[in-house]
Amino acid sequence: MSVIPWPYRLLALAVLGVALVGFGWIKGASHVRAQWDAAIQQQALQTAAARERHAQATVKVVTQYIDRVRVVREKGDTIFKKVPVYVPVQADAVCTINRGFVRLHDAAVAGELPEPARDADAAAAGIALSTVAGTVAANYQTCHENAEQLRALQAWVRDVQTTTE
Repeated sequence: MSVIPWPYRLLALAVLGVALVGFGWIKGASHVRAQWDAAIQQQALQTAAARERHAQATVKVVTQYIDRVRVVREKGDTIFKKVPVYVPVQADAVCTINRGFVRLHDAAVAGELPEPARDADAAAAGIALSTVAGTVAANYQTCHENAEQLRALQAWVRDVQTTTE
């Protein structure tokens, strides 16, 4: 019959089987590694494209924000310069600002509750009406700047969301 005895044949078949399994394992691993590398490369490209879109959205929104704030500041400065026109020296002489008004205004600016009113709050604070008008105008200018900043932030978030989707 055969020149090669059965135990050696079985050993040869086992070695051949192990070699085939090892070869398949190595080929499969290299195939999976190639797919993995391709997926990583694709993700890197998508990330770079998303960063570019976000950067463009940021530049657009920041440019608009700077322009809007410049307009707000110019208007605020113009209003501030007009205080002596609308609140003349005669009005400063006639109108006295009491300490209670000053405390209430300062507490409102700080976002805090004012201290309880006292008798001393009725006395004049020595602040001219034109100074109060200028302070109020400056506060509103800051308020409008903050509003523009919030609008710009909201626009940026919307732009980033649309570029992400």
